Amino acid sequence: MNQVVNVCEKMQIFEYPNKGDWSEILVRPNKDAAELGSIVKDVLDDIKVNGDAAVKKYELKFDHVSLDTLLVTKDEMEEADLLVSDELKHALRLAHSNIERFHSAQVFTGKVVETQPGVKCWQKAVPIEKVGLYVPGGTAPLFSTVLMLATPARIAGCKEIILCSPPDKCGKINPAILVAAKIAGVDKIYKVGGVQAIGAMAYGTESVTKVYKIFGPGNQYVTAAKQQVSLKDVAIDMPAGPSEVMVVVDESANPAFVASDLLSQAEHGIDSQSIMVTTCKEMIDGVLKELDLQLSNLPRREILKESLAHCKLILVNDNEVVDMINEYAPEHLILSTANYMDLAERVVNAGSVFLGNYSCESAGDYASGTNHTLPTNGYAKAYSGVSLDSFIRKITFQELSAEGVRNIGSTVEVMAENEQLLAHKNAMTLRLATVVD
Repeated sequence: MNQVVNVCEKMQIFEYPNKGDWSEILVRPNKDAAELGSIVKDVLDDIKVNGDAAVKKYELKFDHVSLDTLLVTKDEMEEADLLVSDELKHALRLAHSNIERFHSAQVFTGKVVETQPGVKCWQKAVPIEKVGLYVPGGTAPLFSTVLMLATPARIAGCKEIILCSPPDKCGKINPAILVAAKIAGVDKIYKVGGVQAIGAMAYGTESVTKVYKIFGPGNQYVTAAKQQVSLKDVAIDMPAGPSEVMVVVDESANPAFVASDLLSQAEHGIDSQSIMVTTCKEMIDGVLKELDLQLSNLPRREILKESLAHCKLILVNDNEVVDMINEYAPEHLILSTANYMDLAERVVNAGSVFLGNYSCESAGDYASGTNHTLPTNGYAKAYSGVSLDSFIRKITFQELSAEGVRNIGSTVEVMAENEQLLAHKNAMTLRLATVVD
């Protein structure tokens, strides 16, 4: 394994690494799972038993705020509306319109299929009645996530949409989060963050509605909490933890653009990861220079410096690019190459893909219309990002006429008998006896 530590803090460069070393190179910056699980379980157990009192206790402990009530009031919503600029409101409405347009195109239209004469089958889409949305506050209030989650929930027809987000030390949720929630049609908003928010929505408390499915990204503690409650208490969208991007570049890429994409991902948090994969050795020096230049002008430098310790710049051969993409299964994948459409056709493991030099991740994060709630930590090998389908269930129907019984009755009898489920056979035998010609 050829490894060099570059001038940008502890950022690493790998030149033509052996395929056997890829798993080590592509490792994510995760905390010890056993440690996480123990901490999270204690908090969840407390909330399950003690409800609001436990939630308020952990808000004081983790968010450093003493709360009298958890529900955001009408007065607080009106106050938030006054605090958010008209410019931001316009941006939120435009983004909401694009997200709504893209997700509305996903509405399911079922059709009746006659599998045999007299045997009709179809599906009906129904909304999940109660959904809970988690929106991180942390170092950056993600009001964009409100639009990404609440908009498809409203299109799906969910009857109750609640939202939890951590308050500041004054007991206030960021006003832009509240305005976005109003635009997207959230029903109730609670001042609860972290593990305690997941527990409150999973179990229900005196104040917080128990929901049927929880959505939203978060740190590793939030992700661990979602996974624990999903074992038997509530459904979740996916394991969505610390954010990540893989940028694939060749000689046609713009180094300034590439560096900006790596930095935009890195500024999410200290456990975020940015990876560049390139077939052009000269591109590495160009990107490093741009990283140094752009980093010096960004206000979140301290977060970026820690996050960039997880950044990798990897030089590979042309025939290895797609294999490395699919091995890592990035949450975000940017293809800044001349042949990006050819590469895109061969990508099978990715959350959301950005094509060409002008398609920055920021566009998808905010306003292109696609959803930015995506599988991380390699889960893109098995999970999709949030879509309209995430908020609905599909119920199957079948209708058999006398003709249908005649056409498939004997098949059902034979299969049931051979599985030794004779009551199943009898249910069809009795019907067959009434439709014999």
